[in-house]
Amino acid sequence: MISETFRSIQGEGKRIGCLTYFIRTVGCNLNCSWCDTRYAMSGGNEMSVEELCDLVKDDDEICFTGGEPLLQKDAIELIDKLSSAGKTVVIETNGSIGLSTVPDRENIIISMDIKCPSSGMQDKMCFKNIDLLKAKDQLKFVVADETDLNYAVSIYEKYSPICEVIFSPVGGMDIEPLAEEIIGRRMKVRVLPQLHKIIWGNKKGV
Repeated sequence: MISETFRSIQGEGKRIGCLTYFIRTVGCNLNCSWCDTRYAMSGGNEMSVEELCDLVKDDDEICFTGGEPLLQKDAIELIDKLSSAGKTVVIETNGSIGLSTVPDRENIIISMDIKCPSSGMQDKMCFKNIDLLKAKDQLKFVVADETDLNYAVSIYEKYSPICEVIFSPVGGMDIEPLAEEIIGRRMKVRVLPQLHKIIWGNKKGV
């Protein structure tokens, strides 16, 4: 089931600012306290893999997001077809779903969350996924407070991911306090906002 599709710029992570076509699926197996896409928990429309591939035929970069896109029965088929067509596919996944079935290609970027305590979902994470991430991928932590920050730092230090690691504030806009903390701790991670919210606020379809 598809919640929405739209063309915009990537608002998060290391592809921030890139022209991207978004395919947002319906449904999620988590219920984060600060979720900003609750509208994608239900509703939507059925679209086939072929329809989606045709929809994005003129786009080079696709973001497959949700909800949790890997819950969709035809998720891997869609990822495989889009990447085989030469498109860059960014998969936004919540960190609770095993990644072993995702094709290992240079033009498939896994953007995986690790949920911090403020989300209420930190005990749902599949930490073995971190070892499956490649240098081309990214690991993201959304941080609400000092408890979240200390938790994120502990995970970062324990697992030493080889991919880019990104810290962002809950809500994606009040970035100064988190930036100051990262500077003070001399952490070699990226601190990024949610660019789409800075530009358009909490608007859908951007």
